[in-house]
Formats: sequence, C-alpha cells, structure tokens
Amino acid sequence: MALKTMEKGSHESPAEKQAGEPLAVEFRPTAQEDATGLTGNIRQYEVLAKGQSPRVAFKAKGRIFLLDLAEIVAVQAEGDYVSLQHGRHVYLLRGCLSAIGEALKPYGFIRIHRSVVVNASLVEEIEPLSTGEYRLRVKGGQEYIVTRTYRGNLRFIAHLWLGPNIFEAADPGCK
Repeated sequence: MALKTMEKGSHESPAEKQAGEPLAVEFRPTAQEDATGLTGNIRQYEVLAKGQSPRVAFKAKGRIFLLDLAEIVAVQAEGDYVSLQHGRHVYLLRGCLSAIGEALKPYGFIRIHRSVVVNASLVEEIEPLSTGEYRLRVKGGQEYIVTRTYRGNLRFIAHLWLGPNIFEAADPGCK
C-alpha cells in the first residue's frame, strides 16, 4: 500500500490516478522540491510553524483515507506490511518500515525497535529497565520496548522534555 502526504486544504483528485494504480509513496508536502531540496524543507517548516499538521493519504479497502500525521501514534512492521496505528483504528498498508520511518523522521517520528516507529510528540512516559532497555508509553496507554540498539533515539525526546544534557553524567558538585 502506498502513502502520500498532503496539507490541509490541498486537493488532488483520485480520478487523476489510473484505476488500480497505487498512490506514490511520499511523505512531504505537495510542493515539489528543487534540486537542493531546500524548497520542500522550507514548505515543511512553514506548515509546522502555522500549526497545521501535514496529512497522509493512503488507500485501504477500496477507499482513500486522509489522516493528520500528528494523530498517528505508531507504525509497526507486520511482515511485508506496516500497520499504521491511529487512535483506535489500525490500517494495514503494504510497505517497508525503514523507508516509511525515514520519511516520517522530519515530522517527529523516531525508531525505537527494529519493527516500531513512534510519534515522539505522543510519548507520555519512559521507564528504564534493568536490561538496559526502556519501556515507552504513548498517549492512549500503548506500551513499547525501546531496544538497546535504538535507545540513542530517545535523546530526541529527552531534548524536547528536559534539555540536551539529560543523558550525560550528573555534575558531581550537585547533590
């Protein structure tokens, strides 16, 4: 299954695509990027600065769904598919988690496991485990394990919450 992001208010007719042809996999605003990619990046930042959430369009069960990326909780690998978890709904799409995870990275999604990418803005709690892994709880109560391989990605969340030095050694002068 293929995905395409759209901004609120943008229009693209499904009739413009040939029957049976999947939508192109893209996770950027509909504005075309120039050779340096600068135009596309500026557009992404403008959308985010205005408080508008980029949207993702995908086809499932013969219908096209449009979802705000900010409302997507997690994306999980399911064999040759990925499941897009949006509130209480789960959408199964054909695709590769690594490609989708990289495309979602500029929108605040982080990889926490070889088969899980989560929306960092929806993380509510991080609990260290004795194994060196972490338990991460997202809005809605769903819990995920952050493996040691991907625990460095938690720095992104820590920077948002507590500042850039949270994972560094504490000052010995502080008690």
